[in-house]
Amino acid sequence: MLRRQPTLVALADDRPAKAPDREWQALAACRVTSAVHFFPPNHHEHKPEKDRREAAARAVCRACPVRTDCLRYAICTPEPHGIWGGLNELERRRLQRRRRSA
Repeated sequence: MLRRQPTLVALADDRPAKAPDREWQALAACRVTSAVHFFPPNHHEHKPEKDRREAAARAVCRACPVRTDCLRYAICTPEPHGIWGGLNELERRRLQRRRRSA
């Protein structure tokens, strides 16, 4: 049974920012995908290139049964790079600010 993915508002709840377990990683859709889409390259990346790379990663995330766990892990860790749970670094920082202000 697939879990319903919560909205960003639901993820910005008032639960303590405690790092979740990592058992979810075994079920992650990205395990069978190249990490090249999820993390920026070592060289300068132009915006159109970044947008295409992130769109490919987000497509994998949209179909992932553990997207919520992944995003929660990246927020609680905090993970400074890459697409986690369908959000990039900037989007996760915005979500964290919303969480703190709520």
